[in-house]
Amino acid sequence: MEQGMTVVLLEKTASGALQQIEERTWSRTMITALEHVNYIVVGDREYETVEGRLNVDLGRLELLLVPIHS
Repeated sequence: MEQGMTVVLLEKTASGALQQIEERTWSRTMITALEHVNYIVVGDREYETVEGRLNVDLGRLELLLVPIHS
C-alpha cells in the first residue's frame, strides 16, 4: 500500500513573511497532479503555487503559495 508524502503548504504574506497553512499526507496521484496545476484551493481560499522544495532532511515537500485576491 502506498504511504504518500507529507506536504507542507506555506503562504507568503503581503509583508513577505511565511505562514504555514497546513501539513498533511498527499497521495502520489495528488503530488503528480502538481505538474499540471498553477492554483490550489485550501479552506475555501485560492492560492497560486509559486515554487516547491523537497526537504530531504525532514522527508517532506514544501509548497510556497501566494493568496489570490478577488
